[in-house]
Amino acid sequence: DNCSTDETESIVLHAKNSLNIVYRKNEKNIGSARNFLNVVDMADGEYVWMIGDDDLLMPDALEKILDVIGKNNDVDFFYINSFHLKTEYIFDHPQPFDTKYLPKNMSKFSSWNGDGKINFLDLIDYNVSFDFLGGIFLSVFNRKKWLENAHFLDDLALHNDEIFSHFDNTFPHIKIFANAFYKSKAYFYSQPLSVSLSGAQEWAPMYPFVRSVRLIEALDVYRRNGLSYVRFWQCKNSTLRNFIPDMAYMFINRRTSGYEHINLFKLIIKNGFYPEFYLSFFRYCFRKLSKVISLFVEKNTSINLKKTKL
Repeated sequence: DNCSTDETESIVLHAKNSLNIVYRKNEKNIGSARNFLNVVDMADGEYVWMIGDDDLLMPDALEKILDVIGKNNDVDFFYINSFHLKTEYIFDHPQPFDTKYLPKNMSKFSSWNGDGKINFLDLIDYNVSFDFLGGIFLSVFNRKKWLENAHFLDDLALHNDEIFSHFDNTFPHIKIFANAFYKSKAYFYSQPLSVSLSGAQEWAPMYPFVRSVRLIEALDVYRRNGLSYVRFWQCKNSTLRNFIPDMAYMFINRRTSGYEHINLFKLIIKNGFYPEFYLSFFRYCFRKLSKVISLFVEKNTSINLKKTKL
């Protein structure tokens, strides 16, 4: 409990009456990165699955995940798919939310259907995991290997209180994963066992920064740990598809967007060799134009219907 100000403590203490929960509350908020490390240190199992306060578990999720782990003892890392859902949907129903109210046709976080064992670095593919394991709730990992590689993190960056000021306090798990599992077998599990809620994250204004800056840096980390140049190039080019609009958004909203953490000139030089760097501008213009045309057609259709009624 990272010094929460809601009812987390009372709910957990009540739940301890029927569940075996190890609970600790930080005296002050220490940021998500350091709290990730705390959580893994507190665990005592062979594998860890880190679920955030904006995630739901599907019915029988733990039973299913234990089953797949038991059948794949040589695997150190499991990618467990998740569903997308808006937070508003949850709060439109009685609280606490019952998973029986979940909609039937939720979109999956990953549309990949290649269930089974693969090399860990094969997960670093825009078609498999578009955020390159950025969403930690998608990962079930070997705890011992995590602990053996946590030292790769920069301690000064972890203690920096500015949100996402450094790669290591944005995606600490990616740096650990890349160093711990680059030679490991992984398992892709396409059936979602959790629901990721969007709309609750306090860092939402920084999403363009995370998408077009930190995810590019994540690829650099994987490249240093064995990701092939061809895969690196493909993934980086795909990730740059929103680059110019994201930079414009960050500049306009520079007080809250993370703009102070970038060197725009260096980013342009570093990424200017990729086609999607330039195409991102035209994609943005096309999306805006399509939206305007759609609104125009919708408006005129409405007017014509009114005339027909008259």
